[in-house]
Amino acid sequence: MAGEPIENGTIVIKDGKIVAVGANVAIPADAKRRAVDGRVIMPGIVDTHSHIGQVAGADGSGPIQPEVRAMDSINPFSTSIDKARAGGVTTANIMPGSGHLMSGQTFYMKLRKGRTVEDIAFAMKGAAALGGMKMANGTNPMGGSGFPGTRAKSASLVREQLTEAKAYCDGDRKKRDLGKEALCEVLSGERLVHFHTHRADDIMTVLRLKQEFGFSVLIQHGTETWKVAEELAKAGVPVSNITLDAPGGKLETVDLRMDNAAILERAGVLVSIHSDDAIVDSRMMLREAALAVRGGMSRDGALRALTINGAKQMRLDARVGSLEVGKDADFLVLDGDPLSTYTHVLETWVEGDKLFDRSLPEDLLMATGGFGAGSPMEASHHHWEIAEAEGHN
Repeated sequence: MAGEPIENGTIVIKDGKIVAVGANVAIPADAKRRAVDGRVIMPGIVDTHSHIGQVAGADGSGPIQPEVRAMDSINPFSTSIDKARAGGVTTANIMPGSGHLMSGQTFYMKLRKGRTVEDIAFAMKGAAALGGMKMANGTNPMGGSGFPGTRAKSASLVREQLTEAKAYCDGDRKKRDLGKEALCEVLSGERLVHFHTHRADDIMTVLRLKQEFGFSVLIQHGTETWKVAEELAKAGVPVSNITLDAPGGKLETVDLRMDNAAILERAGVLVSIHSDDAIVDSRMMLREAALAVRGGMSRDGALRALTINGAKQMRLDARVGSLEVGKDADFLVLDGDPLSTYTHVLETWVEGDKLFDRSLPEDLLMATGGFGAGSPMEASHHHWEIAEAEGHN
């Protein structure tokens, strides 16, 4: 979302990119034309926190495992990816779990059809995929054998690890240390920290860590961010919010509020909305945005929270998050208002390829089926390119 809605618009795509978009656009003479009268076109959803792809991160051997890479455990054939695409997700941050203080490197996924992890990576840097670093505090990484038993000890272990990493980064690095190499990228600002945190006091601990070590951070979940919205705004720290949640017996989420995103928006915090799939099904993200509006968030803010805000938070906005010339042709065709309960995603396009079509029985199954629906080896490939489509952005 980069501007006001366009009535009777046209979008021209070529080689996976948007080459023209607007109300009065010249259509190339040789273009394949398709009218989508009565439909709505919007940018593909950017999910800033997901676990699709059957991802598994760090194990129980210790609380500090920054060397672990989510990309090494993702199954590109998982139908969870197809289902997310059916919900309109085109880009996602795939995270290891939050049972560790540092549970490893996240994976920025572009929801193309692919047979390898490299095929669905947003971008590759040598043999590594673009992604962030998952950290956590609060109750999740506490209490197990060899794990911290208090919040204070949790913070001290993270500070100790980052201090050691800084010394390693500033040294000669004669002996490779995969974990510290990843933390060097954190300390230099190259790798964004995705920090799982709920309670207001834990959120303030994150801000102190950021101040001490200078890393860039995105608050994940942030159940009580509404209590410290002004502090977050002053620190320039964005929040990846979940409107629906399934906290179970977690006492640290007892103050979960539907108006959290609205309070953050009013304070000037950059807010995105995430699924945490499978906590919330990726196919429910439009509904999450609608609930944020019910909680007081502006309509424009909620739509931006699904698209451009998440792209900005993950530094991917040069390519995704809005319908603009030069960006990836990632967009959705809807049969109604994005925030209406009755609206369906009819089509999902990724880099100019239509990869979900609700009119096809096998794709409809991905949109409506339960946990076990579909077979990953039978996932269909629909690779026909349309150079022009009409609608709203």
